[in-house]
Amino acid sequence: MSASGKMVFSGVQPTGSLHLGNYLGALREWVRMQNEFNCIYCVVDLHAITQPHDPEELRAATREIVAAFLACGLDPRRSILFSQSRVRSHAQLAWILNCVARIGWLNRMTQFKDKAGKNREGASVGLYAYPVLQAADILAYRATHVPVGADQKQHIELARDIAQKFNQDYGAPDFFPLPEPRIRGDTARVMSLRDGRSKMSKSDPSDMSRINLDDGPDTIARKVRRARTDSDPLPGDEPGLEGRPEAANLAGLLASLTGRSLGEVLQNYEGRNFSELKAELAEAAVSVVVPIGKEIRQISSDPATVDGILAEGAERASEIADTVVREAEELVGFLALDRH
Repeated sequence: MSASGKMVFSGVQPTGSLHLGNYLGALREWVRMQNEFNCIYCVVDLHAITQPHDPEELRAATREIVAAFLACGLDPRRSILFSQSRVRSHAQLAWILNCVARIGWLNRMTQFKDKAGKNREGASVGLYAYPVLQAADILAYRATHVPVGADQKQHIELARDIAQKFNQDYGAPDFFPLPEPRIRGDTARVMSLRDGRSKMSKSDPSDMSRINLDDGPDTIARKVRRARTDSDPLPGDEPGLEGRPEAANLAGLLASLTGRSLGEVLQNYEGRNFSELKAELAEAAVSVVVPIGKEIRQISSDPATVDGILAEGAERASEIADTVVREAEELVGFLALDRH
């Protein structure tokens, strides 16, 4: 791991296959960050049980997510990869932080309202309190940076509030650092192929809305061809994309996949039909996604190796988190266990 002293923590829920948005918006950046930070990446399976789930599907999805991590370039020798439930300190610290966080803070969290919908009274306590567990995930490693999209910034602000209040309540002003969000840029914000105003999501019921990392070349090409567009030719500059979310999404995708700026893509396709841009976009997506999908299938064919990586990662993660939680327990006033 890096000697920079900067610690990154981030996680992905094991629910559904990862897609191109996950790769461009998170995983590709995670791989780059291995060169600059001490990186801890987690499959957050404790978060996954806040809503109804199938236990066998959860186990399979956890391994699949790790296979995708590895296929995208995360190196278990340079980063720590593990599943959240195997490091008990996450749940232990979450309870302590539940007693620090305020009801009013959680009532302001917009994602609970979105996920619970009209059935707020029927939602689980875990769904309501999961932002506190998310704070525990981060603070258990004294993470200094958390890569997130703009829609997750509120959760990092909550983690900072909780950390600050714990430090103040227990007279330890520097115990938890206040984590900084690393907000991903607009070019990494990948939208649905069916609706340019909605994020590409693995929870979208339409598989045509996303390019999955395990899609084959024909499937990718078909999804790109059928991606929603508008009737106007492509503009030559970024202001011309205003009010045209589908055009902005497809041009942004092509820019992100080919390493060009959005302006360069638009200059190249000014006045041309979407079919021409889509042809290059499909080719670029196939060149990036298909090798990743092939690697995912190869890694997934050896679950014992995946489990071994998770076990080693959990051991390394526990060495860090257990120490932090023991120190937090001492500050809170719990009796220390006699470990002799």
